[in-house]
Amino acid sequence: MDIEIGKAKRGRRAYSFDDIAIVPSRRTRDPEEVSVSWQIDAYRFDIPVLAAPMDSVISPATAIAVGKAGGLGVLDLEGLWTRYDDPEPLLDEVATMRGHEATRRLQQIYREPIKPDLMSDRIKQVRDSGVTVAGALSPQLTKEHAQAVISAGLDLFVIRGTTVSAEHVSGQAEPLNLKRFIYELDVPVIVGGCATYQAALHLMRTGAAGVLVGFGGGAAHTTRTVLGVAVPMATAIADVSEARRDYLDESGGRYVHVIADGSIGRSGDVAKAIACGADAVMIGSPLARAQEAPGRGFHWGAEARHGSLPRGERVEIGTVGSLDQILHGPSLVSDGTMNIVGALKRAMATTGYTDLKEFQRVEVVVQ
Repeated sequence: MDIEIGKAKRGRRAYSFDDIAIVPSRRTRDPEEVSVSWQIDAYRFDIPVLAAPMDSVISPATAIAVGKAGGLGVLDLEGLWTRYDDPEPLLDEVATMRGHEATRRLQQIYREPIKPDLMSDRIKQVRDSGVTVAGALSPQLTKEHAQAVISAGLDLFVIRGTTVSAEHVSGQAEPLNLKRFIYELDVPVIVGGCATYQAALHLMRTGAAGVLVGFGGGAAHTTRTVLGVAVPMATAIADVSEARRDYLDESGGRYVHVIADGSIGRSGDVAKAIACGADAVMIGSPLARAQEAPGRGFHWGAEARHGSLPRGERVEIGTVGSLDQILHGPSLVSDGTMNIVGALKRAMATTGYTDLKEFQRVEVVVQ
C-alpha cells in the first residue's frame, strides 16, 4: 500500500533486514541434518556464500581459501591485483591512511592501468588450485576484457556494478547489449545489481544464470548519502524473488538464481536474506574481518575509487579471526561476525527446514 509523503508524492513502504525477523515453527531439527549446499549451472558449492570482488576482501590467495572452505571467491578483475605485480605495499599503505586522505590516495592508486597479462595470471593462479574460478568486471569494461579473461579460464563470469540495467541509454558510447553478449558467451554469467521487480525481470531475460540484488547498501557504500538512492534489502530480495517466479513461468522452466549483495554484515542477515527468497549471498565486510583479508582490518569497494564522484569510503572494521572461523566457527564472540554457516544451519534447524529452497518459505514478521 502506498503511503502519502505529501500531496504530490506517494511511496511504498520498504523493509530492511533490521525491520524483519524469522518466526520459529512447531517443528525443529538437528543442525547437523541441515544442508546449505547450493548449485548454479554446473557448479556446486557446500555453502551459499560468494566473497565479493573487493580488494579488501579478495586476493588470489583468499579466493582459493574461500573456494576450499566450500564457497566462491570472486576476483575483482579491475582491482589492485590486475594493476600491480605486487600490491602488498600499497595495501599496507591504505591501512595507515586517515579520513579524506584515504579517498584521495585510493583514486591515485587506482589510476594505474589494468594489465591484461596480470588478469590472466591471477585467474590461472586460482584455477591451478583446483577451485571454481569467478571474476568480476564492471559493465563499462566488460566488452573490452571479457573474451580474454574467459580464455584465461574463468568458470563463472560476474558483471557487477552499483546498478546494472538491461536497457542502458547513452549518447556517448554504444552501450553493452547484455542479451546478445551473454548469449554469445560460453560460461554462465551472474549480473547485477538490481533492486526492483522490473529491473530484475529484464536482467533475467538476458540469459543470466543469476542476478545480484542490492543497491547502495554495503558497509563501505555512501551511495545513499551521495546520490540519495537506496532500496532496503528485505523488500528488494522479495521483489526480485517474485520476478524469478514469474520468469520461471514465462520461460517455461528456466530458473535464475537470486543472490543478495549488500547490507549483509552479520550471520542473522544471511538467514534473513535467504528467508526473503535469496538462493545465495555475496558478502564483503564479514570476510574483510578475516586475518587473511588483504584489507588489514579495513574495507572498501569499487565505489570508493571513482575518479570524479566517489560513492564509497574506506572504513575500519577490525579483525575477528581466521577466514575459516568466520565461515565455519567456532565463534569466540556473540555478535554474529563468526561462524556464519553454523548460524544459518541453526536458523534453519530452529524453524524445521532441511535445505535452502525450503527455507525460502519460512514465515517472517515485521518487527
